[in-house]
Amino acid sequence: MKYEWRKREKSLYMTTGIQMLKIPKMKFITIAGEGNPNTAQFTHQIEALYGLSYAIRMKYKTGYYEDPFIYTVYPLEGVWTSKEKPIDGVVDKEGLVYQIMIRQPDTFNAERFDEIVEETYAKKNNPFIKVAQLIEYEEGHVIQGLHIGSFDTEKETFDQMEQLLATNNMKKTVIMEKYQHREIYLSDARRVLPEKQKTLLRYKIIE
Repeated sequence: MKYEWRKREKSLYMTTGIQMLKIPKMKFITIAGEGNPNTAQFTHQIEALYGLSYAIRMKYKTGYYEDPFIYTVYPLEGVWTSKEKPIDGVVDKEGLVYQIMIRQPDTFNAERFDEIVEETYAKKNNPFIKVAQLIEYEEGHVIQGLHIGSFDTEKETFDQMEQLLATNNMKKTVIMEKYQHREIYLSDARRVLPEKQKTLLRYKIIE
């Protein structure tokens, strides 16, 4: 039976409204970068992540690593911060600092990663494949909200999340040592109108 994260991990990814929960330890392939995401560089970074992720899925599907395991590739995610503070709620996109990533099966390891990097780079020749990293990270307690709309209007949902934190005398903290928030892209921005895009937004909470 195919493992589909949308059905099997609804509590983590299919939020309605705003909620608090604890995120377990997960494995990700990540690529770090800086600057405006509306560039060819950012597109190539995303292509590198998906190229690796689909190659990994094929290995699992064919039973290359162990018994065949068929699953849906996890969504693209990103953790974000900026070099300068927003002015009137507006962030200078040129000053953005980010790490984009795609979650991988729990049994995926460093040895398998090294092999898949070499194989995928030989086929795709995308330089960002070579700079990708495999990490393990436990986010812990978070507050998350589903934002429906363009990326430029995310502040509306963030404001609601911060209001709930204030009501409960809770404070947010950085993710992965320096990033301000996490975004999980539940819609394909290439195929969905901006006003209908679904993005899961998260803050890490001080425990």
